[in-house]
Amino acid sequence: MELENDTRISEFLLLGFSEKPELQPFLFGLFLSLYLVTIFGNLLIILVFSSDSHLHTPMYFFLANLSFVDICFTSTTIPKLLVNIQTQREVITYKSCIMQMYFFILFIGLDNFLLTVMAYDRFMAICHPLHYTVIMNPRLCALLVLVSWIISALHSLLESLMVLQLSFCTALEIPHFFCELNQMIQLACSDTFLNDLVMYCATVLLVGAPLAGVLYSYSKILSSIRGISSAQGKHKAFSTCASHLSVVSLFYCTGLGVYLSSDAPQSSHSSAAASVMYTVVTPMLNPFIYSLRNKDIKEALTVFFRGKP
Repeated sequence: MELENDTRISEFLLLGFSEKPELQPFLFGLFLSLYLVTIFGNLLIILVFSSDSHLHTPMYFFLANLSFVDICFTSTTIPKLLVNIQTQREVITYKSCIMQMYFFILFIGLDNFLLTVMAYDRFMAICHPLHYTVIMNPRLCALLVLVSWIISALHSLLESLMVLQLSFCTALEIPHFFCELNQMIQLACSDTFLNDLVMYCATVLLVGAPLAGVLYSYSKILSSIRGISSAQGKHKAFSTCASHLSVVSLFYCTGLGVYLSSDAPQSSHSSAAASVMYTVVTPMLNPFIYSLRNKDIKEALTVFFRGKP
């Protein structure tokens, strides 16, 4: 498919995972199941937080926000993928592609910032327990979430507006199952220097800095835990951040895996498959990680379903 050099194109083709017709029913069932589990699990976390006053603490406030963002994050890509598989059409309009890219960048940025805020919360709870309730007051918690939304929205808007300035004149096939920023830039036939510069600077500032904050927080947490004399005290302190540490590791490790797979000389389908890990699998696993490793969540779930402790 060849088009003239015109920024006002009408549509792209999302190549997805496989063009083999016999695999389409399997892929549809697989992603529908993953999507429903993700929605149900994260929605359950939000409902449990809202219904149980014992969970109205900073840690669970951030967790409920993370669950809401994960629902939105997954809903940005999977419903369109399911529609494309079901209808056997790979088309996405230009406007829809830009909107999908905007919300994808927005929600993955929010995931990143919320995990950083949660690491700071655990740092304050373990390293400065006497000042925890004073510092991590409801006003500060709401402010941290609000700032995360503002920064993510501005970054997403900047990236989207810069893509709107690009011209597309080659075969408009995106070797992915959603409109991913890097893939969009690679499709352009106009100069992408500014787009690449902004993307790399944003990665350093908006991913590198939060990651450094997480690593610093956990280095201090581990140092404080080593200073606890009793084994029971160490276990209790570590158990309060074990779930978050698991989620952080899953998020950043899968993101790093996708980055490395996108640079490796392999098929585009492999890169798309790797992206499933952080776009679908990670949001799906987060509620299970917190439920299985957190005593408070377990008790709240028991009360929620049975109506009594």
